[in-house]
Amino acid sequence: MEDIQNNKIEQPTSVERKPTTKEEIKEFIRFFIIALAIIIPIRLYIMQPFVVSGLSMYPTFHDKDYLIVDKLSYEIGVPHRGDVVVFQYPNDPSKYFIKRMIGLPGERIVITAGKVTIYNTEHPDGLKLDETSYVPDPQLDTVDRIVPADSYYVMGDNRKESYDSRGWGFVPKKLLTGRAFLRLYPFNAINVLPGKVTEE
Repeated sequence: MEDIQNNKIEQPTSVERKPTTKEEIKEFIRFFIIALAIIIPIRLYIMQPFVVSGLSMYPTFHDKDYLIVDKLSYEIGVPHRGDVVVFQYPNDPSKYFIKRMIGLPGERIVITAGKVTIYNTEHPDGLKLDETSYVPDPQLDTVDRIVPADSYYVMGDNRKESYDSRGWGFVPKKLLTGRAFLRLYPFNAINVLPGKVTEE
């Protein structure tokens, strides 16, 4: 006769089977494929990291600032004046530049003693840009250019040290990578749409 004391019945012990090395490898491969399926489209079509090199956008951006660039906005929309944009350098597309969007397709850009005026259908008498908040030390340039269709006129905020549309011309739309969406480093300067201004 089975002895049952104090109404306690011993429960069967469950034992979990440890995965084999082969099963662990298969699980890792499956996880890796799923991660790639998520990361690669984001990297190709939505977001891309960049590190600022140089001081052409000083004081808005400093050397070694770490940025996430929004690639999708310019695929489904258009750039706006005041956007901070990353693009492939027209004379060497293997290089990437970061500048500020100044002139849009079809506009006339007139710079007199460093002061920028935009002429377009909305502003036939000229829109004078107030750049005092991001261009602390303007270069006393004189420019008069008309932006071609599907192209843009860009300049660095550090006008005396920036190599931009004043020197090499316009940026075709196809070379635009995207706009600066997020600054992640330095940590005390983390922000969304860093450096963006509205000029209209």
